[in-house]
Parts: sequence; C-alpha cells; structure tokens
Amino acid sequence: MNQTIAREDLASLLRWYVDQGIDEAIGEEAIDRFAAPPPQAASPPIQPMPAAPTPIRSAPNRPTPAAAPAPLRGPVPIESPQLVEDARALAQRCNSVEELEAAVRAFDGCALKRTAKNTVFADGVVGSPVMIVGEAPGADEDRLGKPFVGVSGQLMDRMFEAIGMSRERDLYITNILFWRPPGNRTPTLAEQAICMAFTRRHIELAKPKVLVLAGGTAAKSVLDTAEGIMRLRGKWTSLSLDDGTAVPALPTFHPAYLLRTPASKRQSWSDLLSLDKKLRELGIR
Repeated sequence: MNQTIAREDLASLLRWYVDQGIDEAIGEEAIDRFAAPPPQAASPPIQPMPAAPTPIRSAPNRPTPAAAPAPLRGPVPIESPQLVEDARALAQRCNSVEELEAAVRAFDGCALKRTAKNTVFADGVVGSPVMIVGEAPGADEDRLGKPFVGVSGQLMDRMFEAIGMSRERDLYITNILFWRPPGNRTPTLAEQAICMAFTRRHIELAKPKVLVLAGGTAAKSVLDTAEGIMRLRGKWTSLSLDDGTAVPALPTFHPAYLLRTPASKRQSWSDLLSLDKKLRELGIR
C-alpha cells in the first residue's frame, strides 16, 4: 500500500486543522491510540499478611495525643480576592484608554501573563460607536499582540463588512482577557475576575454607543449572568457601568463557534441586522 501523501492533501489537512482550532502539537511523534496496549508483566504473588500483634491497652483516663495536621500538598493558589481589588483600584486611577493600556501591560497579578507571549489589549479605532468584546486571545492573537486576527477574526471582519463596518473606521475590538490561556483552555473564574476589573473600566473610557459581546464567556462575564449564549444571543440588554452610564449590549455567537457550526451563521446575520437597526435608531448611521 502506498503511504505517500500528496502535497495537496497535506495542505488540505493543515487547513482543516486550522479551521477546527488545532494550532499546537503536543509531541513530535503521533500517538496511535488504537494500538493494543503492551503486555503487562505478571504480578508477583500476594504474600499473606502477618498476624496483627495483640494491641496494648492504654491506661484508663489517659488522653490519646492528637495527631499533627498533614502538610499542605500541591501549589498554593496565586490568585486571591485581593488581586481583584488591586486590579480594580489600578483601573479606576486611569483616566484614558492609553493610561489603562499602560497599566494592563505593567500589571503582574494575573498568572496568565507568565505563559503568554504578548499582552493583547485592543485593535481598531478608540471612540468608535461599536465596541466588540470577545473572550480571550488565541495563538495568532498571542503571537501578533492584537485581538481577532486569526481565522475567526477574519470571518468577523467579513461579517461586519457585510453591513458596511470595519475595524479601520468604526469598530473598536478587545477581549475580557488580555493574555492567552495555555492551550486555549477556558479561563478560570479568578482570571476572569482580575481581567474584568480592567475590562469594565475599558468600556467606560472607550465610551461606545453600542456593545457587542462575542461568545458565551464574554457575555456571561460582562453581564454578570449565569445564562448561556443560546439564551442570551440576539437579545438586547443594558450594561450599567460604575460611572453611572448604561450601554446597549448585544450578545452574539463567537466567530470561532460559527467556524465549527456554519448553520448558526444565519442567526449571527440576524444579530448583525439588529445591530445595524439599533445604530440607525441612535442616529449613528
């Protein structure tokens, strides 16, 4: 059987990997998970347990000394509620988007920063009428230091171009997290809480007319709700900020989800039309 794979087939396979969000290799050699396990060595015969010695009875009314507590095992958690308060206090001292960006880049209280290549703050035009808040940077975003620049970001650009909008003119884009979680894992609640202290201030300083929340993690974190994206998407709500202002917010599917589930693009197109209608009602378009 010919095991040679054509170059075109390899390129097609790599494109499929990228579309599925596979951007890292665990090892240099592939693992055959269908291979039979190696035979195990025979277990040594079980030796009979020796007879337990007769217990010695302690003297009456003599208390048994308490056992010493076992030492803690495993790493001590780095995140703490105090880090969230520190991030919130630091964010509140910032009076411009530029000051906030400098504060985020200098902040070392989130463990994700230690494994990320870059701080991914924002892209687009500050002061744009529409601010898009996604979930977290991916591999391409971590490498380039900008949000939504990978395959899902390219899809998002095409979607907004369909209603006459672009990041070069009237979009401002960020994520609730500024650093990529290792392996694109779901961020922990502590990581989200630390970064959300900056993100809420980010929204206040950017002063968008409309907020688009891309993906379930972003929608639940920003709106502080337990409802999933299937219930939230397409429904306008109002986000109340700490400075007393309120911003209309529209949760929608993340572009990465649309790459995995193309049939949902119809619902996302409906969300875009709803956004276009809202902007016209506000007199922005």
